[in-house]
Amino acid sequence: MTKHLGTALITGASSGIGAIYAERLARRGYDLILVARDRQRLVEQASQLSAQTGRAVEVLAADLGNATDLARVEAKLASDASITLLVNNAGTGTHTPLLESDVEQMTRMVALNVTALMRLTYAVAPAFVSRGKGAFINISSIVSLAPEILNGVYGGTKAFVTAFSQSLHHELGAKGVQVQAVLPGATATEFWAKGGLPVEHLPQAIVMKASDMVDAALVGFDRRELITVPSLHDDAPLRAYEAARQQMAAQLSSDRPAPRYL
Repeated sequence: MTKHLGTALITGASSGIGAIYAERLARRGYDLILVARDRQRLVEQASQLSAQTGRAVEVLAADLGNATDLARVEAKLASDASITLLVNNAGTGTHTPLLESDVEQMTRMVALNVTALMRLTYAVAPAFVSRGKGAFINISSIVSLAPEILNGVYGGTKAFVTAFSQSLHHELGAKGVQVQAVLPGATATEFWAKGGLPVEHLPQAIVMKASDMVDAALVGFDRRELITVPSLHDDAPLRAYEAARQQMAAQLSSDRPAPRYL
């Protein structure tokens, strides 16, 4: 019998990457709390997952861009002691250039990709620390490292997710809390069609199946990687990048300007 690993709350769980995480985590031994806007879709998904895996699956329909709905999910995270894993997957994006984008749409993107993720993390982090056990999987993007690739606001929101994950690991890693930031490249999900560019229009050599992305990311999770880039075949540049960042960190603040500015 599969070992019970507690409960995983997954946002954006009704489709794409979130739905695959739900299925994979249930098979690993997690009970589930599925969060998304479409209640009917969640109910059908929960029934199927429970029948297939024998795990308890709870549905929590919520629009994380709505303050009232977001507060309900925060309350669940703060009060349910069975939760051992938060998968911050819900998010939105666009490939539209900055000057062609609607600022109100960009504001909603920041609210979902940044504010909601931050608030949900704050809601459960104290419980994880008090129990000395818990984990976060934060779905970021390769644009957090290369913001020039897509819309700059989208890249900025994902840069927040990666940086926030690094800080969480720094502050909570020694307290028993595991943190992973997953940085997918182009992935075959509804993301592209919603943004007006169907994934079929992208070069297929750069597009990964969502199931392959999640399976690779979970290997990184098992290895306790902080940053996982499933599509990066040679990770030497990433390791060199991180080493350079760490080396530079101690030199970033000084009581006088660098000589090159004098």
